[in-house]
Amino acid sequence: MKVLPTDLPGVLLVEPVVHRDSRGFFLETYNERRYREAGIPAAFVQDNHSRSVRGTVRGLHFQLRRMQGKLVRAVAGEMFDVAVDVRRGSPTFGRWFGANLSAENFRQIYIPPGFAHGFCVVSEVGEVEYKCTELYEAADELAIAWNDPQIGIAWPASEPLLSAKDKAAPRLAEVLDRLPAFGLV
Repeated sequence: MKVLPTDLPGVLLVEPVVHRDSRGFFLETYNERRYREAGIPAAFVQDNHSRSVRGTVRGLHFQLRRMQGKLVRAVAGEMFDVAVDVRRGSPTFGRWFGANLSAENFRQIYIPPGFAHGFCVVSEVGEVEYKCTELYEAADELAIAWNDPQIGIAWPASEPLLSAKDKAAPRLAEVLDRLPAFGLV
């Protein structure tokens, strides 16, 4: 597998080895030892799977106290996946990285704790699976506005389908006092 660094320290793009033949393909989607050796030192405790239609944006989400690292991949269709540094005082605070993940390219993104996560489905339907380093707690979750101009994500949908929670999400500047501090994550 290839693990490619991004402009955001700790956010990694993973390109697994895919073995293809006339029957189809096989790949290893996670191996604790190999991923740890490649710079992903996470212990995962929860797996999630979501299905969304074209133009859906989910995010930007993160947990405040029980911060989650995530290993994200598309299992059907294609999505534009995004990580945003929300650690107050970080040299890359408010910056984002995005990449297309698809069932065809098999790429994964590792998003460490202290980063918000979101994605936009660009195919007719997209299914996403992601591993988390902490259990989900609704009371601990915070959302940031998907279209916050301070962050400036170049989403592939100008009028996305959003949940009520994501429509009402505050801007980054409105929650600064609640964000984790750089160096404590």
